[in-house]
Amino acid sequence: MTGTAVTAAPAATLVLLLLLISGSICRLAVDAREPFACDPQYERTRGLPFCRASSPIPERARDLVGRLTLQEKVKLLANTAGAIPRLGIKGYEWWSEALHGVSNVGPGTKFGGDFPGATSFPQVITTAASFNASLWEAIGQVVSDEARGMYNGGMGGLTYWSPNINILRDPRWGRGQETPGEDPVVVGHYAASYVRGLQGSDGGGRLKVAACCKHFTAYDLDNWNGVDRFHFNARVSKQDMEDTFDVPFRMCVMEGKVASVMCSYNQVNGVPACADPNLLKRTVRGAWRLDGYVVSDCDSVGVFYDKQHYAATPEQAVADAIKAGLDLDCGPFLATHSVEAVRGGLLNEAEVDGALLNTLTVQMRLGMFDGEPSAQPYGTLGPKDVCTPAHQELALEAARQGIVLLKNQGPTLPLSTRRHRTVAVIGPNSDATVTMIGNYAGVACGYTSPLQGIGKYTNTIHQQGCADVACRDDKLFGEAIEAARGADVTVLVVGLDQSIEAEFKDRDSLLLPGRQQELVSKVAMASKGPTVLVLMSGGPVDISFAKNDPRVAAILWAGYPGQAGGAAIADILFGATNPGGKLPMTWYPQDYLARVPMTVMDMRPTGSNLYPGRTYRFYQGPVVYPFGHGLSYTHFVHTIVAAPVAMAVHLDGRRQANATTSGEAVKVTHVRCAGLSLGVQLDIRNAGSRDGSHTVLVYSTPPGGEGASWAPRKQLVGFQKVHVAAGASERVQINIHVCKYLSVVDRLGVRRIPMGEHRLHIGDAKHSVSLQAETLGVIK
Repeated sequence: MTGTAVTAAPAATLVLLLLLISGSICRLAVDAREPFACDPQYERTRGLPFCRASSPIPERARDLVGRLTLQEKVKLLANTAGAIPRLGIKGYEWWSEALHGVSNVGPGTKFGGDFPGATSFPQVITTAASFNASLWEAIGQVVSDEARGMYNGGMGGLTYWSPNINILRDPRWGRGQETPGEDPVVVGHYAASYVRGLQGSDGGGRLKVAACCKHFTAYDLDNWNGVDRFHFNARVSKQDMEDTFDVPFRMCVMEGKVASVMCSYNQVNGVPACADPNLLKRTVRGAWRLDGYVVSDCDSVGVFYDKQHYAATPEQAVADAIKAGLDLDCGPFLATHSVEAVRGGLLNEAEVDGALLNTLTVQMRLGMFDGEPSAQPYGTLGPKDVCTPAHQELALEAARQGIVLLKNQGPTLPLSTRRHRTVAVIGPNSDATVTMIGNYAGVACGYTSPLQGIGKYTNTIHQQGCADVACRDDKLFGEAIEAARGADVTVLVVGLDQSIEAEFKDRDSLLLPGRQQELVSKVAMASKGPTVLVLMSGGPVDISFAKNDPRVAAILWAGYPGQAGGAAIADILFGATNPGGKLPMTWYPQDYLARVPMTVMDMRPTGSNLYPGRTYRFYQGPVVYPFGHGLSYTHFVHTIVAAPVAMAVHLDGRRQANATTSGEAVKVTHVRCAGLSLGVQLDIRNAGSRDGSHTVLVYSTPPGGEGASWAPRKQLVGFQKVHVAAGASERVQINIHVCKYLSVVDRLGVRRIPMGEHRLHIGDAKHSVSLQAETLGVIK
């Protein structure tokens, strides 16, 4: 009878009933989050100063810390922070991850119920290839919307230990996929942009979620040749620290205003990063003015006690860490041993208080001590705001912008649905789904594999060719070769996955794994039509064989392109999208590895040239593909419209020239840097027949002379993404901050501005500007 009555109900009543039901579901999910603290129903805390949302946060934090016993304080030093029932404060899990979407890697976030998944964007190395800072920030905004929605629904936290902003120093690093590449300035811009998106821009220091830039510092080795990250001592010169390793973290803290920095497992010049006051207290909190907390990588304090034997006792390790500037331990070590460290006189309780002030202040900036969550900003976000069509479309667009066209002979691409009616889709990654989201991922909203994406354009014949990326045998080669013989075009989707490169897993080769290279060559030889190679990988791969094989007509690098990766690959193959990505890292040949131990941190080559150096800034040897390489289906022409030929670098009037200059290089600290910017106006003309987005990369080569032996051979000083219609031109303004981007670092780690001629390179356009000390104004 009930079923009959519902069926017979008028349509309007049904719609109203459905709306009421769905509204109740959303409301239940949002209301599932009870107040973390300062519940207005809890009389004990209702009038206490730390619960007064109108009071200044520093005052509230001090009031709360002053009410805690030592035993209660140490419970708050661990990522799984204990509850303080007498003050109405619940337990909290600090560890959540959001590298390229809300993740369940950390225990603070889980999927299920009203939150079965979250939007999974391309892995960071792929998104970095877009060179689009506004895209990076937009992704952060979406991720924080979904994170807040999950928090409100009781399924997530508000503190996300992302992004990873270590540079991709070595091509073998298994976690290079998590980073924005090898250029420290690009990595820094990515960090600041993504963090701004995550944390929001509300006034008063309030936070949407709290981001964390990691791993500070010189951390880019997991497990190589018997050396692991728990035992590695990174020996870094002052020069490399200042001009490479510090740059992204300084930009993240000072420009991105990140709420947290994570210290790394490794030692730096003999001192564990999490026990080094020079790194944490003097640099991150002192020089860069971190407004937030410092957290350890998970169990780092235990690691430097147990594995590195840096401290004689657990209590000494605790004291070393907190005195150095550590505020929160991912792990139980501080919570377990801090009371005894205080009782033994190794640590003052006031130093514990200082750590808690930093963490509690961040929680208060997140609104966690402001009572009812649903009444706060972002309090209405819930299941309806996760995996929305707009969010998933942004994931697709990010993948389109990050894919790089490496080779296009003929040109072969884009394919035609009229001429290419049957496509053989072959390779171990041809029907990949989870592989596309890389590591530190969550549960995606859904997937479009390469096979599915291509199948939306034309008919497909599918053969794996290899059982998996290890490709240990040729048992499946025969069917793949036959498929290629019968198709109008062959698309081979090969590369790597997390079994080859990952956390704890550095590579020992840059070649395709197993017999993949053999599969590619045999299929290309047999293919009736052109062969297109699509690579999935985080790090670079030596595919010289395919680059030089005329039967491999085109090559795309897709990185790990996220949940919609297959659709983005297909859109580019068939010309619905014009590729515009550029490589954010150098692709070295295999023989590079024999000359560069992963444990050698030096960026610059040695004088004897036995050690060739690292990254495009210092390495001058042969490459498979250079940093910044990427083709388009159209052709762009650069014309410099306006730029000064000389600029004055005005010294502080209190400085004497002989105390300021080293040869012809002026100390940045002695220069009036405010407003010292070099403006370059460019016209970008699309000389082809297709609309396209173009990445403008501006490089500078510093003057020769005394610093020529240690200055970079060139460095990126500006970049911008611009969309240009076919046959049209767009004007672009690039402003180059002279002190930040035209400076170099001497052997003592002092940043200087070389005087003389700086040569700018922008695509096919070149321009020189002369910097002159102590002359006011701009010389025409």
